[in-house]
Amino acid sequence: MNLESHYNKLYESSIKKISNDEYTIDNLIDSPQDKRFGVTLLIRPSLEVKNEIQKFLRKLKACEPNQYYYDSSDIHITVMSIISCYDGFKLENTCLSKYIDIINKSLVNTPCNLEISFKGITASPSCIMIQGFMNNETLKNTRHNLRHNFKNSTLEQSLDKRYAIQTAHATVVRFKNKLTDKNLFLELLNKYKNYNFGSFKVDALEFVYNDWYQKKEHVKTLSKFHL
Repeated sequence: MNLESHYNKLYESSIKKISNDEYTIDNLIDSPQDKRFGVTLLIRPSLEVKNEIQKFLRKLKACEPNQYYYDSSDIHITVMSIISCYDGFKLENTCLSKYIDIINKSLVNTPCNLEISFKGITASPSCIMIQGFMNNETLKNTRHNLRHNFKNSTLEQSLDKRYAIQTAHATVVRFKNKLTDKNLFLELLNKYKNYNFGSFKVDALEFVYNDWYQKKEHVKTLSKFHL
């Protein structure tokens, strides 16, 4: 996949929809009735990169304060949604040791030279994302191993159920209300279209229990895998 082309196409089509008021508002973000939970393998960006992202988010928030902006603690790259969030998932019914064993098996011989650069932004009709670019095939190969090993197991999993993840993006804004100053908001997005948020070396993956938004108050780290 040509990531740059993919991100650009997504950005252009989504900005057009947002401009035409065809964006999607998430009504569950602040709902105490949202009981969707699952387990995810993810990457945390460095503090320096997250600080750069927050500078961008503060500008957007000044323009559109009533949208949902990710706290630094919640910003992540999804390596794989092992069990995508759904209402009724119970962690206590899951044999965590078997999941950890398969993840460990999938990471055997994984080189510790993965670096991710966050450069520019893209969008969907429901959110704004930071574009992530990998310096090698490590993440792609890890995902291939995870797919192979989990699909050859009897464990509950939903890998690629929603879509086959291939990117290294991080969602940082979700729409939860109607935009009040859409033109200024879009203008700010355009200014950051190619902004360099920085790069970081990936030294660990986290296996977590999480809600749909990866909110810190709901996330529980189950295991950490050092590369």
